[in-house]
Amino acid sequence: MKSLLDLRLVATEPLREGYALLRLTDDNAPLPPMTPGQFVEVRVDNSTSTFLRRPISINRILRHSNELWLLVHAVGDGTRALCSLNPGALVNVMLPLGNGFTLPEATADGSAAASLLLIGGGVGTAPLLSLGEELAARGHKPTFLLGARSAADLLQLELFKELGAVFVTTEDGSAGERGFVTDHSLWKDIAKASDNLSALTPAVYTCGPKPMMVAVARLCHKLGLTCEASLENMMACGLGACLVEDTVDGNLCVCKEGPVFDTRRLKW
Repeated sequence: MKSLLDLRLVATEPLREGYALLRLTDDNAPLPPMTPGQFVEVRVDNSTSTFLRRPISINRILRHSNELWLLVHAVGDGTRALCSLNPGALVNVMLPLGNGFTLPEATADGSAAASLLLIGGGVGTAPLLSLGEELAARGHKPTFLLGARSAADLLQLELFKELGAVFVTTEDGSAGERGFVTDHSLWKDIAKASDNLSALTPAVYTCGPKPMMVAVARLCHKLGLTCEASLENMMACGLGACLVEDTVDGNLCVCKEGPVFDTRRLKW
């Protein structure tokens, strides 16, 4: 069920130039249930040039403090206005929207724990944090493969490291291995284990720039691995009135049918 809430901004934390973490809370009631991979639509009240809501992935849900975290990349007037808000400001948010990632059943004793690969690039790493936390809470073992242009562009690394092994690529070689996520030597181990991983649905989750996700999806297809991708299309309403994606099932609304899709359904 969708909710339209005025959430109080607890804090705006700059992560690096152009990126900020918005921590929001509801002072009146517990935040509604949300699934990793879903997103929110945020109204921008203090921008004269922004008329439509901004879609932002759910970065983290902290039930003990009733907080919702949004990782915002300030790329336009609307997102810059959000990043400039001061603590105490009320932020109107529609949530939760879309369909999230497929989650494996919980394992109580670890005997059925799955080793799952989460691949992100740039601000596309945002929804993988909440996904990794949920997978770990269900007794599974998330492994993260994170890509960026440089070491300075890698976000929230310490939080990812609390959940599982973290591998990194940077285009300039300033951290981890030089190149793209599909170039990482980890794929040699994945190829050897592909027979076991192919039984998992999905074995790989990804979010980030479309060229990265296309490359990841094609590599997974080659190895016989099931992959889910969270598309980062600009969704103005979040209710199915605008953007579509060409799939094997025809044109589907990203916000209602997605934003998470099994990559076998996408015409990539």
